Amino acid sequence: MSAPVLVTGATGNVGRAVVRALRERGLAARPGLRDPAGDRDAVALDFLRPETFAPALAGAGGLFLLRPPAISDVGPTLNALVDAALAGGVRRVVFLSVIGADRRGYIPHAKVERHLSRSTAAVTLLRAGFFAQNLGDAYRPDIVERDELFVPAGAGKAAFVDVRDIADVAARAFAEDGHAGQAYTLTGPEALDFDAVAALLSAALGRQISYKRPGALRYVLRLRRRGLPLAQAIVQAVLHVGLRFGQAEDVDPTLARLLGRPPRTLARYIADHVALWTR
Repeated sequence: MSAPVLVTGATGNVGRAVVRALRERGLAARPGLRDPAGDRDAVALDFLRPETFAPALAGAGGLFLLRPPAISDVGPTLNALVDAALAGGVRRVVFLSVIGADRRGYIPHAKVERHLSRSTAAVTLLRAGFFAQNLGDAYRPDIVERDELFVPAGAGKAAFVDVRDIADVAARAFAEDGHAGQAYTLTGPEALDFDAVAALLSAALGRQISYKRPGALRYVLRLRRRGLPLAQAIVQAVLHVGLRFGQAEDVDPTLARLLGRPPRTLARYIADHVALWTR
């Protein structure tokens, strides 16, 4: 693909990794940012400002689409961007979805998947599990400030997937044939409970990290005290409570097959990012 790929969410963990992976493959990446000042390759793109869609897409050949956590109404935002992309000549779309979107039609990702299925684009769905990068993002304040993991997951396990591996698959979907019409389940290579995650952090950081097991209400209240909107805090709680029922513990071999190598482990992610949790 010679035309650039417009990358949404380019300031986040996944978007940044996708930009990097595309460029490593010699593909042109166009970061879409709400404020592109200071980045000569970026363009203005805001899901809440439809007037930014067509200029951001001008001349693009592909679209990497993800849903920012703060956006729940995907119709006038993500789906409208898809429509603008098709109208502008974009024919290849890679969407970062979630595991279970094909079974839980009420979640926003499922609504985007349905919209894409009715389009004429060459679509690849990446149904990802829990991100390893949650440790350096959503979980980071509690680890740094309190030496604890504070999530209502009980004894549930998650097959944490590194977004660097997801980004590599996304770049392949744009660079190679054979990915159109595919829906890939992407997980890490092992399922770990949060006691095991705390042990990995403790070993890497040289201090004791404890796993607390709050109820959903205590968890929501802590997120609210950190300034997270109520709706987003509730979604976070539901996702973590779901771990108690095995919703993210299955290890899928697809990622290793697509990468041609073993996926990165959670221990590898922690070792590569120790500075994130250093006081």
